[in-house]
Amino acid sequence: MTTPVQDKAAQPTDIDGGWRTPVQTAVLVLADGTVIEGFGLGATGHSVGEVCFNTAITGYQEILTDPSYSGQIITFTFPHIGNVGTNEEDIETVNMAASSGIRGVIVHAAITNPANHRATRHFDQWLKARGIVGMSGIDTRALTALIREKGMPNAVIAHAPDGKFDIEALKAQAAAWPGIDGMDLVPGVTTTQRYDWNESVWKLGEGYGRLENAKYKVVAIDYGVKRNILRLLVDAGCDVTVVPATASAEDIMALKPNGVFLSNGPGDPAETGKYAVPVIRELLDKKVPTFGICLGHQMLALAVGAKTEKMHQGHHGANHPVKDFTTDKVEIVSMNHGFAVDPKTLPANAVETHRSLFDGSNCGISLTDRPAFSVQHHPEASPGPRDSHYLFHRFVEMMDGKSPQPPRAKD
Repeated sequence: MTTPVQDKAAQPTDIDGGWRTPVQTAVLVLADGTVIEGFGLGATGHSVGEVCFNTAITGYQEILTDPSYSGQIITFTFPHIGNVGTNEEDIETVNMAASSGIRGVIVHAAITNPANHRATRHFDQWLKARGIVGMSGIDTRALTALIREKGMPNAVIAHAPDGKFDIEALKAQAAAWPGIDGMDLVPGVTTTQRYDWNESVWKLGEGYGRLENAKYKVVAIDYGVKRNILRLLVDAGCDVTVVPATASAEDIMALKPNGVFLSNGPGDPAETGKYAVPVIRELLDKKVPTFGICLGHQMLALAVGAKTEKMHQGHHGANHPVKDFTTDKVEIVSMNHGFAVDPKTLPANAVETHRSLFDGSNCGISLTDRPAFSVQHHPEASPGPRDSHYLFHRFVEMMDGKSPQPPRAKD
């Protein structure tokens, strides 16, 4: 039998044969003044961020350690989150001791004790250790519907075991927060120094592998890179060196790369592009094979003259259908982004290769005059389960001198 975890103050108490109404120990205060009450989880205190929803059924630990979520409060639409606990292997931030920058987590049901052979820590304890404020006991379906109707709101999430909050102060803080649009969040998640990566993919009973017989030297520019991206590059035969987001083209070329990888990351791509785009343009001019994912995709698009735009509700989940026009196949992919490339602004030398079948937004491009391509979704994740892993091998083929497959006619 498992026991849900929530604050003691929230538990009903038998008083003279009666029951006391549970004390609400957490609140979500939206910028428009809406107050949603629930029960506190994880760290105490309060945090301000942008509220999004994620439709994934599994993988909550990977999601909560993905640096791309920096600045956001994540609402999980699946009602049972935390039931398999946490472990040390499913963390996506490269720095195990660091936070991904996530501002909070919202779940429907109280967290049960872990029921998984890989679990090493209760989810609530893990949230506390990482300083993540959380809440449960709310109708996450209603909150999701609100986001779909009105867009991703700015909000403050607060957890106080005694249930006492200064609501007016929280309303003012939520209203005053400027939001992610116009905000460069990469400096908070990128590495501060260069390092080499040699860990490859995980196998049951064996754990993670190590680099063997690398054929290609790849420099990964870290805008908030995920561990599994680096692992799949290694698995594809790449000797990977990770450099900070502010590394110069000269520093990168000094490592004599066969290819350059542009990583995922958080925030407004136009802001990050102020220092990232000039570097990428220099690398493209040198015709270094280049592959980008998520924010890296947006950086490549900006580097060739396209523009990005803020999305209404973003794409966050593990069940998104995307069509690859180079193979004419539909893939089920993982997504996490609140900005997208405006396909109408793509120049003639940037061809759309992937498109979301949910809303028609751009999900990939390939350059016709340079060895470079990118995708908006996360091929390192496994919702398909491995529908998009071929992209890492496409990058390898490009470093081998093969031209990317041209897109077929679109519908």
